[in-house]
Amino acid sequence: MGVLVGKKAPSFKAAAVVNGGEIVENFSLDQYLGKNHVVLFFYPKDFTFVCPSELHAFQEKLAEFEARGVKLVACSTDTEESHWAWLQTPKNKGGIEGVKYPIIADTSKTISEAYGVLAGDYDYNMEGQLTASGPMIAYRGLFLINKEGIVMHQLVNFFPIGRNVDEALRVVDALQFNEEHGEVCPANWQKGQDGMKASFEGVAEYLSSH
Repeated sequence: MGVLVGKKAPSFKAAAVVNGGEIVENFSLDQYLGKNHVVLFFYPKDFTFVCPSELHAFQEKLAEFEARGVKLVACSTDTEESHWAWLQTPKNKGGIEGVKYPIIADTSKTISEAYGVLAGDYDYNMEGQLTASGPMIAYRGLFLINKEGIVMHQLVNFFPIGRNVDEALRVVDALQFNEEHGEVCPANWQKGQDGMKASFEGVAEYLSSH
């Protein structure tokens, strides 16, 4: 898996379910270029266990992402029909009813592959037949993309390990603080705290006051 930080986020067009139930074709992150930061996160499968806890957790913080001008987008290798059915399933039955941000259907697995989060590989056997090793679903990848379409942060967890949505917001805040003030964010920085000048003098001043 390659590191995409500092590189252009791979572009794509795919079907997606938006607003909790509307299937659209040719959904693309390109619509946000020049206008919004994007948090794109991948999850392994619909109708599973850790995944609904994550999708609901992101939904609970959706207003906070939107207040920062950030578009939240999910993606898995399931079909758009599977996404739609899961979105119609109540929370008390393991569903994700109430989730409103777009969920992309990466049925070709090309998006997960492009972002380096596809768990498995294609290869040819001795008979020249195409084979797949691994589950061929997405790891729990998360990518913060700036308005110019550059990946500024990425995080990838193995299947059993759910993500911290507050940490995703913290990283958004750190990026936007840097963009606005030109200062860098030291360890454990939180919104509202001072930044640090990117110089030896700035480091010395910061460390001496903390």
